[in-house]
Amino acid sequence: MTSAADWWLGARPRTLPAAFVPVLVGTSTAVNESADLGASQVIVRATLSLVVSLALQVGVNYANDYSDGKRGTDDQREGPIRLVASGRASPEAVRNASFYAFGVACVAGLALAAMTTWWLVAVGIACVASAWMYTGGPRPYGYAGYGELFVFVFFGLVATMGTSYVIAESFGNLSFNSGVMTGLLAVALLVVNNIRDIEGDARSGKRTLAVRLGSERSKRLYVSLFGLVAATIVAASFQDAGAALGLVGLLSALPAIATVRHATTTSDLVRALGMTARVQVVVGLLYAAGLILT
Repeated sequence: MTSAADWWLGARPRTLPAAFVPVLVGTSTAVNESADLGASQVIVRATLSLVVSLALQVGVNYANDYSDGKRGTDDQREGPIRLVASGRASPEAVRNASFYAFGVACVAGLALAAMTTWWLVAVGIACVASAWMYTGGPRPYGYAGYGELFVFVFFGLVATMGTSYVIAESFGNLSFNSGVMTGLLAVALLVVNNIRDIEGDARSGKRTLAVRLGSERSKRLYVSLFGLVAATIVAASFQDAGAALGLVGLLSALPAIATVRHATTTSDLVRALGMTARVQVVVGLLYAAGLILT
């Protein structure tokens, strides 16, 4: 029997800020850009958006576990457990778990579509299809080095601007800048994860961007992403000065950057993954607070 603790670890809790932060930031931009929103409208739609985002994140994590486990990609990896590769759950059980998670996302998404526009159904289909094809299907794009692009688009632009839209039924330039910021933070999380897995991925033929760039250049990319986050926050602050509070949150990235730059072991990079997730949360909270309070 697969324990509840195994399922929790298999859901990769360190990646969940990539789902939570865009909804938080998207909600704050909606409130900032639309002064006449009712509290119940914001709470209900933001909650449903969070369910969609978290369910998609968990779904893609289980789908990745299933597909990589079936291909043998995770057979010799180090780091947090993978359910299929470790034998803690059958491939079919993990695949079904991903389907259940996607199903939850679809139900919550349909509720949002009924409240706003049925065009959201097409967006939802694209999200689920992209999540599955990240490592699944005959030609998974995560194996070709396009995972960062997927994360930037779907866990940045789509999640943030989508949340802003379903709450306020409109979005502006601030929502776009906010989506870019959250997307870059999510990419940083994926980059450090893939740096950790370079050797195992290279052996198994998984050509992630980190494998293509190599460790040192991937580390430089990681550092540069936070520079781009800072630039995006500065751009957003010209639209609303409160956004600049996010720059204070970026100070929390300094320990993570130092850890990644000097990492020599898998445990260093596992620690850096948790630190990067915390940076996402801190920056997202302060950025959102700045937008709501001003």
